Amino acid sequence: MDNFDELISSFDLNFFGTGSHKISFEKMVELINEDKAYILDVRSKEECSILNFSFANNIPVEQVPLHINELPKDKTIIIFCSGATRATIIYTYLQAKGFKNSRILLENIGDISNHFKPGFVLKNHKSFEN
Repeated sequence: MDNFDELISSFDLNFFGTGSHKISFEKMVELINEDKAYILDVRSKEECSILNFSFANNIPVEQVPLHINELPKDKTIIIFCSGATRATIIYTYLQAKGFKNSRILLENIGDISNHFKPGFVLKNHKSFEN
């Protein structure tokens, strides 16, 4: 638990003020294009069956500990959910487990969907194919 205590203690004004724990959609796209990102959707299987983002890897929040060894340490893990609560929980969990290059996507699923207009899709569709 010492590691977790140290982690929580690091969440000070500087941490929140710099926003280094977050990442924009634009930066996510850049990392995807460079093959430096692993996109982690922590919504439930039921939510994903209704609205699926094929570029993301769905591991529901309660199953992340079971799949921790499948997550890459050499890529930025970008976490999202329907809002930010579950993404924040998993961000903190991954930080405690040594995944220092994890980030919370600033946008929620509605914001993500709004990016996928024809011009964006034409320019980026190959990057988002699994």
